[in-house]
Amino acid sequence: MYEGKKVLVTGASTGIGYALSEELAKRGSEVIITARRRDRLEALAQKIKDAGGKTHIFVEDLSLPESGVKLYDQIKSAGLNIDILINNAGYGRWGELTSHERGDYSKMLQLNVTTLTDLCHLYIPDMVAQGGGGIINVGSMASLSPIPYASVYSSSKAYVLMFSEAIRYEYQDKEIKIMALLPGGTESEFAKVATEKSEKLSERYQEREGSAAGTGMQTSQEVAIECLEAFEKNKQYILCGGRNRFLHMLTKFMSRQRVLEMAGGMFKKIAG
Repeated sequence: MYEGKKVLVTGASTGIGYALSEELAKRGSEVIITARRRDRLEALAQKIKDAGGKTHIFVEDLSLPESGVKLYDQIKSAGLNIDILINNAGYGRWGELTSHERGDYSKMLQLNVTTLTDLCHLYIPDMVAQGGGGIINVGSMASLSPIPYASVYSSSKAYVLMFSEAIRYEYQDKEIKIMALLPGGTESEFAKVATEKSEKLSERYQEREGSAAGTGMQTSQEVAIECLEAFEKNKQYILCGGRNRFLHMLTKFMSRQRVLEMAGGMFKKIAG
């Protein structure tokens, strides 16, 4: 289903977005990649081209207001019609609510929620006119429960899951496949970004990461492969990783208070 398709991947310069771009190119897709850092996009594009793939670069900071419209207009002007949209760009912050500035949270919500919504709103009419298409919105395992010390992030990712499921139903008769991807802990730069505003948090995370080596964190490539296979099967959402699915199943036997205590205790070790 990916052969010959034009696929837009946001946040493609690193992590899951980078891996998805590579995997899509291997499957014969023409990949449109976007992120803030041109040098990383150019390196990825060259890697894809060296492997015989085709790609296009658009540099854009999607945490800025109206950036989704700007990106959409640039891609349209280049004569590219998107078959599959992958809203992967996003970031988080760890710590008590007031430990980060409101402006930082505003940028996070713009990226995780508003730009993601804008791009769906812009591309769905095109997909309807084309007779079909697909959207993958990247949430998180944190979409499934409130996470103390990552309150704004987990809430933004809960939006991604609810929004994706709702519009999936709205457009199911228009041949538009919509899925939410929910990765758990993944080897990427996410934790580095989440703790970059605090030297204390960065040190605590590194200590925890060192003591928790080999605990089953997935690679970005593993997440990308699981995502694309699930999308082919038209899944409503995919919680990546057998360990993560097992942990989520256990929470179904707990009260919401107990789940809150468990998540809070885990994140407090880093951010408390």
